Amino acid sequence: MKPKGQTAPHPLRIVRYTLWALVALVIVAVAIWAFDQKKSNPGGIGGPFTLIDQKGETVTEAALKGHPSAMFFGYTFCPDVCPTTLLAATNWLKALGPDGDKLKVYFVTVDPERDTEAQMAAYLGAFDPRITGLTGSRPAIDAMLKEYRVYSKKVGDGADYAMDHTAAVYLLDANGQLVGTVDYQEKDEDALAKLKRLIAG
Repeated sequence: MKPKGQTAPHPLRIVRYTLWALVALVIVAVAIWAFDQKKSNPGGIGGPFTLIDQKGETVTEAALKGHPSAMFFGYTFCPDVCPTTLLAATNWLKALGPDGDKLKVYFVTVDPERDTEAQMAAYLGAFDPRITGLTGSRPAIDAMLKEYRVYSKKVGDGADYAMDHTAAVYLLDANGQLVGTVDYQEKDEDALAKLKRLIAG
């Protein structure tokens, strides 16, 4: 028997409260998911891509899984930043010894119009053979530059134009997620310390 003066909750009110509770649960679930995504991929850098290496083989974002990677964006006609960084990467791989084989190094062109597979192969022949060059169509390159938030801009006209571009080396973990960078001309001991931590996981 109900206490005098009290009425049973209206059925519609019960439904309304239930819906509000469900909406609150969905909001909490979405917030948790977003936090986890941000934690696992700081800044939202990275994403799908389909490019071609200097051997003519297709390479996608799946190639970044299962091992740590160091990724650098540049071009083969670059006068200083790119050869300097690729030489540094060559020296890093040598200094790492056997651990160097656990690290994948990628050189992604920002100038696919000139950096064909053959051009990439010839250019990278001067550096460690473990460095993989990536090229592709202009739309495919632009899509990857957008995913990785890489700055790139053509400077000048004619065949001798230059390309301004991001100069940092991206460090990616075994899940292909960005975990840090090596700055241009950073001290070798500091760069190697970062790479060793990356390889150690």
